[in-house]
Amino acid sequence: MKNICSVVKKPCLTEKSMGLQEAYNQVVVKVDPRANKMEIKEAIEKLFKVKVEKVRTCNMPGKEKRVGTNIGHRSDWKKAVVTLAQGHKIDFLENL
Repeated sequence: MKNICSVVKKPCLTEKSMGLQEAYNQVVVKVDPRANKMEIKEAIEKLFKVKVEKVRTCNMPGKEKRVGTNIGHRSDWKKAVVTLAQGHKIDFLENL
């Protein structure tokens, strides 16, 4: 991955991820499935100008969805839980 903007796709704004952000200073983002932890760390630090302590990743399987008699499949995606250093913060809902 050469471009840091293509590594981080979008934030994962769920009730669980907001709880992690408030309690443990962690943010959850959807990332490119080919990105590794070092690339994710570098991209988050450069895009949001914060210090990253730890990155945990997991591959999320896409769910089967049915519309009428047709059965489809959502795409697989990768999730990264990023732990920020003390005093650093990313607020995705700030500009809404």
